[in-house]
Amino acid sequence: MQITRFSTNENGESQFSEIDLPIDYKREDIEGNVVLLSQAFNSPRVRFVELPEGYDQGWHNAPRRQFVILLSGVVEVRTSDNQVRQWGAGDVVLADDVSGKGHQTRAINGSVRMVYVPLPADFSLENWSTMDTPE
Repeated sequence: MQITRFSTNENGESQFSEIDLPIDYKREDIEGNVVLLSQAFNSPRVRFVELPEGYDQGWHNAPRRQFVILLSGVVEVRTSDNQVRQWGAGDVVLADDVSGKGHQTRAINGSVRMVYVPLPADFSLENWSTMDTPE
């Protein structure tokens, strides 16, 4: 599964990159259906969030490393290298620019509902994608 990550580079600028989120662990259910899973991790506190119509937040950093899962609406993010991207329902983003110049966020054409899934302090994206089995 491809997701977009925005993170801080060595110059303190925020930037987008695409990462492959492995969903390749196979588990068979009692009816013989094969379900594909990612590796599991514990999140310290999941939150449901609604950005109101007209929401337009200036430069800021992600408050913590977190997956953002869009439920409804369209959110737009501008990085400090002046790239702009939009995501809608079903998209997943990794907000990972907890330092540096940060990014801007806007709700486009109405309110936006999403879920924040913070990562544990010791979370390593590289190690997570190579773990043996999910929980």
